Amino acid sequence: MSDTAATDTALVFEGGGMRASYTSGMVVALVEAGLHLPWVGGISAGASNTCNYVSHDPWRARHSFTDFAADPRFGDWRTFARGQGLFNARYIYEETSLPGQALPFDWGTFAADPAQVRIGAFDALSGEQVYWGRENLPDLHSLMVRVRASSTMPVVMPPVQVDGRTYVDGALGSSAGIPLDAARADGYRRFLVVLTQERAYRKAAQRGDWYLRRHFRRFPAVPEALAARPARYNAVREELWELEAQGSAYLFVPERMPVGNGERDVGRLRAAHELGLEQARREMPAIREFLGVG
Repeated sequence: MSDTAATDTALVFEGGGMRASYTSGMVVALVEAGLHLPWVGGISAGASNTCNYVSHDPWRARHSFTDFAADPRFGDWRTFARGQGLFNARYIYEETSLPGQALPFDWGTFAADPAQVRIGAFDALSGEQVYWGRENLPDLHSLMVRVRASSTMPVVMPPVQVDGRTYVDGALGSSAGIPLDAARADGYRRFLVVLTQERAYRKAAQRGDWYLRRHFRRFPAVPEALAARPARYNAVREELWELEAQGSAYLFVPERMPVGNGERDVGRLRAAHELGLEQARREMPAIREFLGVG
C-alpha cells in the first residue's frame, strides 16, 4: 500500500511498561498501512512506540516489547542491587540502540521523517511535566537518554540526569502518562490516542506513601505526584471519552490487556503483541476513515 499522510491529527501513545507489547501492534499496523501523522508524542513505553513509529521500524516495535525481554542483560534483582534498576535502563535504551546491538535504531529514517515529535518526562525537583522536541534531539544519544528518562519508573529504576536536571517517568506529570496536553499545546484538536488499559479500568489510590516519601526525601515532588496520579489519570481518561463522543478523538483501547507493566515471559508478551496487532489491523479501516484518508 502506498504511503498516505494525514494532516490535522496528532498520534498520542500512552505509557504502560510491558503492556506496550500489545500497543506495539498498533505501531506495526500503522507502518504496514503506510499512514504518516504530522505529530507523534509519547511517554514512558509510549516514547519507545513513538520512536519506533517515526523510524518506520515494525521489527523494532515488536522486538522491543517481546523477545528482547529474554536478553540476559534486560535486568533483574541483581541489576537492581547494583543500582542499575530492575529494568537495566542504560543498557535497554542507550546501548542496545547503537549499530550492531540488540535493538539497532534507524536514526537516519527517524531524523528524515517530517513529523513533529514530543517525549514527556517529569522533573523530579521542580515537579514539572517536561516535553522534549526535535530541537532537543540532534543525535541518537540525545534521543535515547530522553526516552530512558521518560521511562524511568520510580524506585525500580534510577533517576536520569539530562542537562543537569533529574528526571523520572513522565507519567507522574500533569498528563498522567497520556500526552494529550502536549498535542494541544502544539495546536492540534484531533487525536488518535493509543491507550494501554481496557475501557473499564480505573486507577486506584497509591499505596506505600510513607516509603515513597522516605525514598524520595530529596525529591518530595515525586511522592506528591505519585499520590495525585490516580485522580489525574482517571480525569484524563474521562476527557478522552468526551472527545471520542464529540468525534474529535479516535481511541485505540485494548479489548483485553493480558499482561502487566512488569511482564517478562516472552510467550505471554508475544501473545499480547499478536492480540494488539490483530485488533489494530481490524480497526484500520475505521482509523483511516477518522483520519480522512479512507
